[in-house]
Amino acid sequence: MSHIIAITGKGGVGKTTLSALLVSRLVSRGLGPVLAIDADPNSCLDAALGVKATVTVGSAREDVRREASEAQASGISKTELLQMKIAESLVEADGFDLIAMGRPEGAGCYCYANSVLKSVIAELAAGYPYVVLDNEAGLENLSRRIVATVDALALVSDGSGAGLATLTRLYDLAKEMETGYKQLYLVLNRLRHGCDPARIEQIRAYTKADAVFLLPEDADVADAAERSLPLAGLAAGNPVVARIDGMIDLLAGM
Repeated sequence: MSHIIAITGKGGVGKTTLSALLVSRLVSRGLGPVLAIDADPNSCLDAALGVKATVTVGSAREDVRREASEAQASGISKTELLQMKIAESLVEADGFDLIAMGRPEGAGCYCYANSVLKSVIAELAAGYPYVVLDNEAGLENLSRRIVATVDALALVSDGSGAGLATLTRLYDLAKEMETGYKQLYLVLNRLRHGCDPARIEQIRAYTKADAVFLLPEDADVADAAERSLPLAGLAAGNPVVARIDGMIDLLAGM
């Protein structure tokens, strides 16, 4: 049975870093293989994981647009062709695999590709104990129902007053869109001086969050992110890694 965790929040709060750390720690703790899904059109999860996604769902969609007539003449439907292209875009690595959404190269929306991607991911996810979904800013990908429901939804923000307010807005939006999840995590990232405990407890009570994770500002994590280095090399004793392990403990206990 797969455990799916979706990471979302406003732009620039470290969603991709958190996703990469989750993937690497799941693998390090022997809980793989993990399916990593980069659902942000500005794909960068591959670099954080130390791999390269040369083919994305966006480019696969464009390939199908060009090759559909020839494929249909050979008895292959457009849907079958897109399914094959998406499967071929899977990046296989040690302990995890990655699929990247990317962006369309031509005119048109993702509606058809999303529909096929949803079915492909449902089939793929069955073969992985854990799936980590790195979303673009906001809840856009969840609204497109790429996955029908998730085991854990992590709302990520910084510790500023505006960041804390963003957590409640994200929660309200998730409710409005009827996003399905079993557990809700609030993640405050890159904290330099901590947060107001009373304010955090107020937000936790409002959102009925199952857990709150406070991730400190860390030089090793910042250096790896800025230099596009894989995050798997961080020591198990790193303070951010230790808190990620706490999140994994909750996931493993579900």
